[in-house]
Amino acid sequence: MTCYHCPLYLLFFPLSPGAAGVLVGHPFDTVKVRLQVQNADRPMYRGTFHCFQSIIRQESLTGLYKGIGSPMMGLTFINAIVFGVQGNAMRQLGDDTPANQFLAGAAAGAIQCVICCPMELAKTRMQMQGTGEKKSSRRLYKNSLDCLARIYKKEGVRGVNRGMVTTLIRETPGFGVYFLAYDVLTRRLGCEPDDRYMIPKLLFAGGMAGIASWLSTYPVDVIKSRLQADGVGGVNQYSSIADCVRQSVRKEGYMVFTRGLTSTLLRAFPVNAATFATVTLVLMYSRGVEEAPKDCKLAQTSHHGSPQIQQQTQPSSL
Repeated sequence: MTCYHCPLYLLFFPLSPGAAGVLVGHPFDTVKVRLQVQNADRPMYRGTFHCFQSIIRQESLTGLYKGIGSPMMGLTFINAIVFGVQGNAMRQLGDDTPANQFLAGAAAGAIQCVICCPMELAKTRMQMQGTGEKKSSRRLYKNSLDCLARIYKKEGVRGVNRGMVTTLIRETPGFGVYFLAYDVLTRRLGCEPDDRYMIPKLLFAGGMAGIASWLSTYPVDVIKSRLQADGVGGVNQYSSIADCVRQSVRKEGYMVFTRGLTSTLLRAFPVNAATFATVTLVLMYSRGVEEAPKDCKLAQTSHHGSPQIQQQTQPSSL
């Protein structure tokens, strides 16, 4: 049994690569959320690149990093849950098959929602705060923790878990698709210790798996973002998930479910690529250049879970 199965390792190792992924991808996530929840009657942004330009011009570069504290805080715990649950689920399922990879990933995705949902609620609220203002005079939340504390004080546990159902619907199949896609791609591409293109192959597999995961559940993410941003201005627009779907489709048509998709796909590949690159460097320096590729090969043939590099590199927030 390797150190990858140690709870402390699972808790602390993913922080470095995961943090790199968050730093690279958070601006894209901010743009995605702004596009998903903007008022259809008075839209502020015409598209992905216009949104980027507007945020930098109106709110400075730091506007793209609003709410980053929340995913940074929850990152380690979510990675520990995801990788630990996925590995244990694969051991219980036995055979390392694509179907079992999906089931194990789905189980991991469902369980980590306990942390993911409140984390994304705080992130979304912070990202929407002070939209279009360089120095907001109506700053409701000081930071992510203050945001959750205020929501809890006003709405209780139910308020902190706003969007939990949609988060479960998104994360459960989303993580299943990610682990399945990554497993299929790494097997097809090969991961041999003497392959000079092993690292590019891993980067490509991780990036494409992330894209596949987002495409499979993106419409649900739009509804989740709208529900979690609802009430920021003091008025609740939606009474339920079904009501949010009905109102969104009635006002904007079915294309509403693709709002922010370009930003999401642009984010998916580099986030996974940055994470894989960081993992590779950590393995090379901590275990030696020759041992790191061996771990990769063992991961491909192991019946104890998904590929080990895969387990260390899945970011928090499809």
